[in-house]
Amino acid sequence: MAGTRLTSGERADVYRRLFLLNRSFHFIVQRLDELAQTSLFKRRDLAELRGLTQEIQLEINTALLDPFHSVEMDDWAQFGKVRIALEKRLRTPLPERRRKH
Repeated sequence: MAGTRLTSGERADVYRRLFLLNRSFHFIVQRLDELAQTSLFKRRDLAELRGLTQEIQLEINTALLDPFHSVEMDDWAQFGKVRIALEKRLRTPLPERRRKH
C-alpha cells in the first residue's frame, strides 16, 4: 500500500465502513447474549460462539488496520512536511518574508 494517498472523504469512508463492520459484530454478540437468556440453548455453547465471534472480529480488524495504519502514517509524514514549512515561514522575520514575495 506504499504510496497510497487518501482524500479526507476517502479516509472518512474507510473509518465509517470499519465502524459499521465492528458494529455488526457488536450486534451479533448482543444477540448471542440475548439467546443465552432463553433455556433453549446451552450457555456454554453461546459463550463459545461469542468468543469465536470476537476472535474473528479481532482477526479482521488486525488484517484491515495494519495496512490502513501504514497509509495513515505515510499521510501524517507527508502533511507534517506542510506544517514544518509553515512553521519555518512563520519564524522568518516579517520584513524578510515581504522581500521574498
